[in-house]
Amino acid sequence: MRTIISFAALFLSVILLQLSTGGVGPLDAISGITLNFTTEQIGLLGSSHFLGFFIGCWWAPRLMGNVGHSRAFAVCTALGAMGLIGHTLTENPYIWAALRVASGTCVAGAYTVIEAWLNAKVTNETRGRAMGTYRIADMGASLCAQLIIAVLPPASYVSYNLLAILCCASLLPLTLTKASQPKTPDAPRLKPGLAWRSSPLAVAGVIVAAVSSASFRMVGPVYGQEVGLAVDQIAFFLASFVMGGALAQYPVGWLADKYDRRWVLIWLSAAAVLSCGVTMAASGTGTIGVMSAAVFFGLTTFPIFSVSSAHANDFATSEERVELSAALMFWFALGAIASPYITSTLIQKFGPGALFAFVAFGHVFLIVFGLARMRSRPTPEERTNYVYAPRTSFTIGRLLKRSRENLKN
Repeated sequence: MRTIISFAALFLSVILLQLSTGGVGPLDAISGITLNFTTEQIGLLGSSHFLGFFIGCWWAPRLMGNVGHSRAFAVCTALGAMGLIGHTLTENPYIWAALRVASGTCVAGAYTVIEAWLNAKVTNETRGRAMGTYRIADMGASLCAQLIIAVLPPASYVSYNLLAILCCASLLPLTLTKASQPKTPDAPRLKPGLAWRSSPLAVAGVIVAAVSSASFRMVGPVYGQEVGLAVDQIAFFLASFVMGGALAQYPVGWLADKYDRRWVLIWLSAAAVLSCGVTMAASGTGTIGVMSAAVFFGLTTFPIFSVSSAHANDFATSEERVELSAALMFWFALGAIASPYITSTLIQKFGPGALFAFVAFGHVFLIVFGLARMRSRPTPEERTNYVYAPRTSFTIGRLLKRSRENLKN
Protein backbone atom coordinates (compact mmCIF):
# COMPACT_ATOMS: atom_id res chain seq x y z
CA MET A 1 0.00 0.00 0.00
CA ARG A 2 2.86 2.38 0.78
CA THR A 3 4.31 1.69 -2.65
CA ILE A 4 0.98 2.45 -4.33
CA ILE A 5 0.63 5.68 -2.33
CA SER A 6 4.20 6.62 -3.19
CA PHE A 7 3.51 6.10 -6.91
CA ALA A 8 0.28 8.11 -6.70
CA ALA A 9 2.13 11.00 -5.08
CA LEU A 10 4.82 10.92 -7.76
CA PHE A 11 2.33 10.84 -10.63
CA LEU A 12 0.24 13.67 -9.15
CA SER A 13 3.39 15.76 -8.80
CA VAL A 14 4.21 15.00 -12.46
CA ILE A 15 0.75 16.11 -13.58
CA LEU A 16 0.82 19.38 -11.63
CA LEU A 17 4.38 20.14 -12.69
CA GLN A 18 3.62 19.49 -16.36
CA LEU A 19 0.47 21.61 -16.26
CA SER A 20 2.59 24.49 -14.98
CA THR A 21 5.86 24.24 -16.87
CA GLY A 22 4.29 22.82 -20.03
CA GLY A 23 2.12 25.90 -20.34
CA VAL A 24 4.77 28.57 -19.88
CA GLY A 25 6.34 28.08 -23.33
CA PRO A 26 3.26 28.81 -25.44
CA LEU A 27 2.07 31.45 -22.96
CA ASP A 28 5.41 33.27 -23.27
CA ALA A 29 5.25 33.16 -27.06
CA ILE A 30 1.68 34.50 -27.19
CA SER A 31 2.48 37.10 -24.52
CA GLY A 32 5.54 38.15 -26.51
CA ILE A 33 3.37 38.68 -29.57
CA THR A 34 0.95 40.77 -27.49
CA LEU A 35 3.82 42.87 -26.07
CA ASN A 36 5.34 43.39 -29.54
CA PHE A 37 8.50 41.37 -28.90
CA THR A 38 10.41 40.63 -32.08
CA THR A 39 10.27 37.11 -33.44
CA GLU A 40 13.95 36.67 -32.57
CA GLN A 41 13.26 37.66 -28.95
CA ILE A 42 10.45 35.10 -28.73
CA GLY A 43 12.82 32.45 -30.10
CA LEU A 44 15.39 33.47 -27.50
CA LEU A 45 12.86 32.65 -24.76
CA GLY A 46 12.55 29.09 -26.08
CA SER A 47 16.31 28.65 -26.38
CA SER A 48 16.77 29.97 -22.83
CA HIS A 49 14.34 27.36 -21.53
CA PHE A 50 16.42 24.54 -22.98
CA LEU A 51 19.63 26.10 -21.68
CA GLY A 52 18.07 25.88 -18.22
CA PHE A 53 16.94 22.34 -19.00
CA PHE A 54 20.53 21.33 -19.75
CA ILE A 55 21.76 22.98 -16.53
CA GLY A 56 19.07 21.18 -14.53
CA CYS A 57 19.91 17.79 -16.05
CA TRP A 58 23.55 18.17 -15.01
CA TRP A 59 22.98 19.79 -11.61
CA ALA A 60 20.00 17.90 -10.16
CA PRO A 61 21.71 14.52 -9.48
CA ARG A 62 24.43 16.32 -7.54
CA LEU A 63 21.85 18.39 -5.66
CA MET A 64 20.00 15.19 -4.65
CA GLY A 65 23.26 13.77 -3.36
CA ASN A 66 23.77 16.82 -1.13
CA VAL A 67 20.27 17.48 0.25
CA GLY A 68 18.08 14.46 -0.61
CA HIS A 69 15.13 13.94 -2.94
CA SER A 70 12.43 16.05 -1.27
CA ARG A 71 14.62 19.09 -0.67
CA ALA A 72 16.05 18.91 -4.19
CA PHE A 73 12.51 18.82 -5.60
CA ALA A 74 11.59 21.81 -3.42
CA VAL A 75 14.59 23.78 -4.69
CA CYS A 76 13.68 23.08 -8.30
CA THR A 77 10.01 23.98 -7.94
CA ALA A 78 10.98 27.17 -6.09
CA LEU A 79 13.12 28.14 -9.07
CA GLY A 80 10.21 27.42 -11.40
CA ALA A 81 7.74 29.45 -9.35
CA MET A 82 10.14 32.40 -9.12
CA GLY A 83 10.69 32.27 -12.87
CA LEU A 84 6.94 32.39 -13.49
CA ILE A 85 6.14 35.14 -10.99
CA GLY A 86 9.08 37.21 -12.25
CA HIS A 87 7.31 37.58 -15.59
CA THR A 88 4.72 39.82 -13.95
CA LEU A 89 7.33 42.32 -12.73
CA THR A 90 8.72 43.44 -16.08
CA GLU A 91 8.08 43.36 -19.81
CA ASN A 92 11.75 43.17 -20.79
CA PRO A 93 12.28 40.17 -23.13
CA TYR A 94 15.87 39.64 -22.00
CA ILE A 95 14.89 39.47 -18.34
CA TRP A 96 12.15 37.03 -19.36
CA ALA A 97 14.85 34.95 -21.09
CA ALA A 98 16.81 34.79 -17.83
CA LEU A 99 13.64 33.76 -16.01
CA ARG A 100 13.07 31.00 -18.57
CA VAL A 101 16.49 29.58 -17.68
CA ALA A 102 15.10 29.16 -14.15
CA SER A 103 11.94 27.45 -15.39
CA GLY A 104 13.97 25.11 -17.62
CA THR A 105 16.19 24.20 -14.68
CA CYS A 106 13.04 23.47 -12.68
CA VAL A 107 11.70 21.07 -15.32
CA ALA A 108 14.86 19.00 -15.65
CA GLY A 109 15.65 19.04 -11.94
CA ALA A 110 12.17 18.06 -10.80
CA TYR A 111 11.91 15.25 -13.35
CA THR A 112 15.33 13.98 -12.28
CA VAL A 113 14.08 13.65 -8.70
CA ILE A 114 10.79 12.01 -9.71
CA GLU A 115 12.47 9.50 -12.02
CA ALA A 116 15.17 8.63 -9.49
CA TRP A 117 12.49 8.08 -6.83
CA LEU A 118 10.31 6.05 -9.18
CA ASN A 119 13.24 3.89 -10.27
CA ALA A 120 14.05 3.08 -6.65
CA LYS A 121 10.44 2.07 -5.87
CA VAL A 122 9.54 -0.10 -8.87
CA THR A 123 10.12 -3.84 -8.96
CA ASN A 124 10.17 -6.23 -11.89
CA GLU A 125 6.49 -6.95 -11.20
CA THR A 126 5.39 -3.30 -11.04
CA ARG A 127 7.75 -1.75 -13.60
CA GLY A 128 5.50 -2.17 -16.64
CA ARG A 129 2.39 -0.73 -14.96
CA ALA A 130 4.36 2.07 -13.32
CA MET A 131 6.02 3.12 -16.57
CA GLY A 132 2.73 2.95 -18.46
CA THR A 133 1.02 5.15 -15.89
CA TYR A 134 3.99 7.52 -15.87
CA ARG A 135 3.82 7.93 -19.64
CA ILE A 136 0.07 8.56 -19.56
CA ALA A 137 0.41 11.09 -16.73
CA ASP A 138 3.22 12.94 -18.48
CA MET A 139 1.77 13.07 -21.99
CA GLY A 140 -1.80 13.64 -20.79
CA ALA A 141 -0.74 16.58 -18.65
CA SER A 142 1.39 17.93 -21.51
CA LEU A 143 -1.66 17.87 -23.77
CA CYS A 144 -3.80 19.62 -21.15
CA ALA A 145 -1.07 22.22 -20.58
CA GLN A 146 -1.36 23.33 -24.21
CA LEU A 147 -5.14 23.55 -23.87
CA ILE A 148 -4.90 25.70 -20.72
CA ILE A 149 -3.45 28.48 -22.86
CA ALA A 150 -6.79 28.77 -24.65
CA VAL A 151 -8.36 30.26 -21.50
CA LEU A 152 -5.41 32.20 -20.07
CA PRO A 153 -5.13 35.85 -21.18
CA PRO A 154 -1.62 36.60 -22.52
CA ALA A 155 0.79 38.94 -20.70
CA SER A 156 -1.47 38.75 -17.64
CA TYR A 157 -0.66 38.74 -13.93
CA VAL A 158 -3.42 36.18 -13.39
CA SER A 159 -2.08 33.77 -16.03
CA TYR A 160 1.49 33.61 -14.75
CA ASN A 161 0.39 33.42 -11.13
CA LEU A 162 -1.97 30.55 -11.88
CA LEU A 163 0.92 28.61 -13.45
CA ALA A 164 3.09 29.50 -10.43
CA ILE A 165 0.39 28.15 -8.09
CA LEU A 166 0.32 24.87 -10.02
CA CYS A 167 4.11 24.68 -9.81
CA CYS A 168 4.00 25.17 -6.03
CA ALA A 169 1.14 22.65 -5.74
CA SER A 170 3.36 19.98 -7.30
CA LEU A 171 5.40 20.14 -4.09
CA LEU A 172 2.58 18.90 -1.91
CA PRO A 173 2.08 15.26 -3.03
CA LEU A 174 5.78 14.39 -3.07
CA THR A 175 6.80 16.17 0.13
CA LEU A 176 3.77 15.00 2.16
CA THR A 177 4.05 11.30 1.27
CA LYS A 178 4.94 9.12 4.25
CA ALA A 179 6.93 6.75 2.07
CA SER A 180 10.62 6.76 2.94
CA GLN A 181 12.97 8.53 0.58
CA PRO A 182 15.10 6.16 -1.50
CA LYS A 183 18.85 6.07 -1.48
CA THR A 184 20.32 8.75 -3.70
CA PRO A 185 21.76 7.20 -6.89
CA ASP A 186 25.10 8.18 -8.33
CA ALA A 187 24.92 10.77 -11.09
CA PRO A 188 25.42 9.16 -14.50
CA ARG A 189 28.70 10.12 -16.10
CA LEU A 190 28.15 12.35 -19.10
CA LYS A 191 29.91 10.84 -22.12
CA PRO A 192 28.61 12.49 -25.32
CA GLY A 193 31.14 10.52 -27.34
CA LEU A 194 29.55 7.23 -26.21
CA ALA A 195 26.40 8.02 -28.21
CA TRP A 196 28.42 8.83 -31.32
CA ARG A 197 30.48 5.64 -30.99
CA SER A 198 27.33 3.57 -30.51
CA SER A 199 25.45 5.09 -33.43
CA PRO A 200 26.19 8.31 -35.35
CA LEU A 201 22.75 7.95 -36.94
CA ALA A 202 21.09 7.96 -33.50
CA VAL A 203 22.91 11.19 -32.60
CA ALA A 204 21.73 12.78 -35.84
CA GLY A 205 18.22 11.49 -35.14
CA VAL A 206 17.92 12.99 -31.65
CA ILE A 207 19.28 16.34 -32.87
CA VAL A 208 16.72 16.42 -35.69
CA ALA A 209 14.02 15.40 -33.18
CA ALA A 210 15.08 18.35 -31.03
CA VAL A 211 14.95 20.71 -34.01
CA SER A 212 11.41 19.53 -34.84
CA SER A 213 9.97 19.52 -31.32
CA ALA A 214 11.64 22.58 -29.82
CA SER A 215 11.03 24.73 -32.90
CA PHE A 216 7.35 23.81 -33.07
CA ARG A 217 6.55 24.05 -29.37
CA MET A 218 8.48 27.27 -28.72
CA VAL A 219 7.98 29.16 -31.99
CA GLY A 220 4.81 27.45 -33.25
CA PRO A 221 2.60 30.15 -31.66
CA VAL A 222 4.33 32.75 -33.84
CA TYR A 223 3.53 30.65 -36.91
CA GLY A 224 -0.06 30.28 -35.74
CA GLN A 225 -0.44 34.02 -35.30
CA GLU A 226 1.11 34.69 -38.71
CA VAL A 227 -1.37 32.36 -40.45
CA GLY A 228 -4.34 33.96 -38.72
CA LEU A 229 -5.14 31.70 -35.75
CA ALA A 230 -6.74 33.23 -32.65
CA VAL A 231 -5.14 32.68 -29.23
CA ASP A 232 -7.48 29.82 -28.30
CA GLN A 233 -6.90 28.25 -31.72
CA ILE A 234 -3.12 28.43 -31.23
CA ALA A 235 -3.55 26.40 -28.05
CA PHE A 236 -5.41 23.69 -29.97
CA PHE A 237 -2.78 23.88 -32.73
CA LEU A 238 -0.04 23.03 -30.23
CA ALA A 239 -2.20 20.38 -28.54
CA SER A 240 -2.81 18.74 -31.92
CA PHE A 241 0.95 18.24 -32.31
CA VAL A 242 1.19 16.53 -28.90
CA MET A 243 -1.85 14.37 -29.64
CA GLY A 244 -0.33 13.26 -32.95
CA GLY A 245 2.88 12.31 -31.16
CA ALA A 246 0.98 10.29 -28.57
CA LEU A 247 -1.02 8.43 -31.23
CA ALA A 248 2.15 7.50 -33.12
CA GLN A 249 3.97 5.71 -30.30
CA TYR A 250 2.42 2.24 -30.54
CA PRO A 251 2.32 1.82 -34.35
CA VAL A 252 5.84 3.22 -34.72
CA GLY A 253 7.06 1.02 -31.88
CA TRP A 254 5.63 -2.05 -33.64
CA LEU A 255 7.39 -1.06 -36.87
CA ALA A 256 10.66 -0.37 -35.06
CA ASP A 257 10.60 -3.83 -33.46
CA LYS A 258 9.64 -5.63 -36.69
CA TYR A 259 11.84 -3.88 -39.29
CA ASP A 260 15.32 -2.38 -39.55
CA ARG A 261 15.18 0.73 -37.39
CA ARG A 262 17.29 2.69 -39.86
CA TRP A 263 14.58 2.22 -42.49
CA VAL A 264 11.95 3.25 -39.93
CA LEU A 265 13.91 6.44 -39.24
CA ILE A 266 14.34 7.14 -42.94
CA TRP A 267 10.67 6.64 -43.74
CA LEU A 268 9.61 8.67 -40.71
CA SER A 269 11.80 11.52 -41.91
CA ALA A 270 10.39 11.23 -45.43
CA ALA A 271 6.90 11.44 -43.93
CA ALA A 272 8.05 14.41 -41.81
CA VAL A 273 9.21 16.26 -44.94
CA LEU A 274 5.79 15.58 -46.45
CA SER A 275 4.06 16.78 -43.26
CA CYS A 276 6.07 20.03 -43.38
CA GLY A 277 4.87 20.61 -46.93
CA VAL A 278 1.29 19.73 -45.99
CA THR A 279 1.40 22.10 -43.01
CA MET A 280 2.62 25.00 -45.12
CA ALA A 281 0.01 24.24 -47.79
CA ALA A 282 -2.73 24.00 -45.16
CA SER A 283 -2.10 27.53 -43.86
CA GLY A 284 -4.80 28.88 -46.16
CA THR A 285 -7.33 26.06 -45.81
CA GLY A 286 -8.96 27.13 -42.55
CA THR A 287 -8.76 26.02 -38.94
CA ILE A 288 -9.58 22.34 -39.48
CA GLY A 289 -6.91 22.01 -42.16
CA VAL A 290 -4.27 23.66 -39.96
CA MET A 291 -5.14 21.47 -36.95
CA SER A 292 -5.12 18.28 -39.04
CA ALA A 293 -1.71 19.21 -40.44
CA ALA A 294 -0.39 19.69 -36.88
CA VAL A 295 -1.57 16.18 -35.95
CA PHE A 296 0.22 14.80 -39.02
CA PHE A 297 3.37 16.73 -38.10
CA GLY A 298 3.29 15.25 -34.58
CA LEU A 299 2.70 11.74 -35.92
CA THR A 300 5.80 11.88 -38.11
CA THR A 301 8.27 13.82 -35.95
CA PHE A 302 7.53 12.97 -32.31
CA PRO A 303 8.60 9.26 -32.38
CA ILE A 304 11.98 9.95 -34.00
CA PHE A 305 13.72 10.43 -30.64
CA SER A 306 12.51 7.07 -29.31
CA VAL A 307 13.41 5.19 -32.51
CA SER A 308 16.88 6.80 -32.50
CA SER A 309 17.34 5.89 -28.85
CA ALA A 310 16.32 2.28 -29.50
CA HIS A 311 18.73 2.08 -32.45
CA ALA A 312 21.63 3.37 -30.33
CA ASN A 313 20.85 0.86 -27.57
CA ASP A 314 21.09 -1.98 -30.10
CA PHE A 315 24.85 -1.31 -30.27
CA ALA A 316 25.44 -0.78 -26.55
CA THR A 317 26.14 -3.22 -23.74
CA SER A 318 23.90 -3.48 -20.70
CA GLU A 319 26.46 -1.63 -18.60
CA GLU A 320 26.53 1.30 -21.03
CA ARG A 321 22.80 1.94 -21.36
CA VAL A 322 22.30 4.42 -18.50
CA GLU A 323 25.22 6.56 -19.65
CA LEU A 324 24.10 6.20 -23.27
CA SER A 325 20.67 7.58 -22.36
CA ALA A 326 22.31 10.60 -20.71
CA ALA A 327 24.54 11.11 -23.75
CA LEU A 328 21.55 11.09 -26.11
CA MET A 329 19.78 13.61 -23.88
CA PHE A 330 22.90 15.80 -24.08
CA TRP A 331 22.71 15.87 -27.89
CA PHE A 332 18.97 16.49 -27.76
CA ALA A 333 19.49 19.44 -25.40
CA LEU A 334 22.10 20.98 -27.72
CA GLY A 335 19.71 20.82 -30.67
CA ALA A 336 16.84 22.17 -28.56
CA ILE A 337 18.90 25.12 -27.29
CA ALA A 338 19.87 26.25 -30.79
CA SER A 339 16.74 25.59 -32.84
CA PRO A 340 14.13 28.04 -31.42
CA TYR A 341 16.40 31.04 -31.90
CA ILE A 342 17.51 29.93 -35.37
CA THR A 343 13.92 29.25 -36.42
CA SER A 344 12.63 32.57 -35.10
CA THR A 345 15.39 34.42 -36.98
CA LEU A 346 14.45 32.65 -40.19
CA ILE A 347 10.76 33.47 -39.69
CA GLN A 348 11.59 37.13 -39.16
CA LYS A 349 13.56 37.23 -42.42
CA PHE A 350 11.60 34.88 -44.68
CA GLY A 351 8.10 34.56 -43.22
CA PRO A 352 6.23 31.88 -41.23
CA GLY A 353 6.83 29.08 -43.74
CA ALA A 354 10.53 29.19 -42.83
CA LEU A 355 9.72 27.24 -39.64
CA PHE A 356 8.69 24.13 -41.56
CA ALA A 357 11.26 24.66 -44.31
CA PHE A 358 13.98 24.56 -41.63
CA VAL A 359 12.53 21.40 -40.05
CA ALA A 360 12.15 19.77 -43.48
CA PHE A 361 15.81 20.52 -44.25
CA GLY A 362 16.81 18.71 -41.04
CA HIS A 363 14.83 15.64 -42.03
CA VAL A 364 16.25 15.61 -45.55
CA PHE A 365 19.70 15.56 -43.96
CA LEU A 366 18.63 12.66 -41.73
CA ILE A 367 17.41 10.69 -44.77
CA VAL A 368 20.69 11.17 -46.62
CA PHE A 369 22.78 10.42 -43.55
CA GLY A 370 20.68 7.34 -42.76
CA LEU A 371 21.15 5.92 -46.25
CA ALA A 372 24.89 6.52 -45.99
CA ARG A 373 25.09 4.82 -42.58
CA MET A 374 23.26 1.74 -43.88
CA ARG A 375 26.25 1.07 -46.10
CA SER A 376 28.67 1.29 -43.16
CA ARG A 377 27.54 -1.68 -41.04
CA PRO A 378 24.74 -4.25 -40.89
CA THR A 379 21.87 -4.13 -38.45
CA PRO A 380 22.57 -6.18 -35.29
CA GLU A 381 21.04 -9.64 -35.08
CA GLU A 382 19.93 -9.08 -31.47
CA ARG A 383 17.96 -5.94 -30.74
CA THR A 384 16.55 -4.27 -27.66
CA ASN A 385 12.87 -3.63 -27.14
CA TYR A 386 11.49 -0.37 -28.49
CA VAL A 387 10.28 1.79 -25.59
CA TYR A 388 8.88 5.29 -25.56
CA ALA A 389 11.74 7.44 -24.26
CA PRO A 390 10.59 10.62 -22.47
CA ARG A 391 12.92 13.59 -22.92
CA THR A 392 12.94 14.56 -19.30
CA SER A 393 16.30 14.05 -17.56
CA PHE A 394 19.72 12.44 -17.76
CA THR A 395 18.52 9.75 -15.32
CA ILE A 396 15.61 8.43 -17.42
CA GLY A 397 17.91 5.67 -18.67
CA ARG A 398 17.71 3.92 -15.30
CA LEU A 399 13.95 3.56 -15.63
CA LEU A 400 14.17 2.32 -19.21
CA LYS A 401 17.21 0.05 -18.85
CA ARG A 402 15.39 -3.11 -17.76
CA SER A 403 12.61 -2.51 -20.27
CA ARG A 404 15.22 -2.83 -23.02
CA GLU A 405 16.96 -5.87 -21.58
CA ASN A 406 14.58 -8.45 -23.04
CA LEU A 407 16.57 -8.89 -26.23
CA LYS A 408 14.88 -9.97 -29.43
CA ASN A 409 16.36 -11.84 -32.34
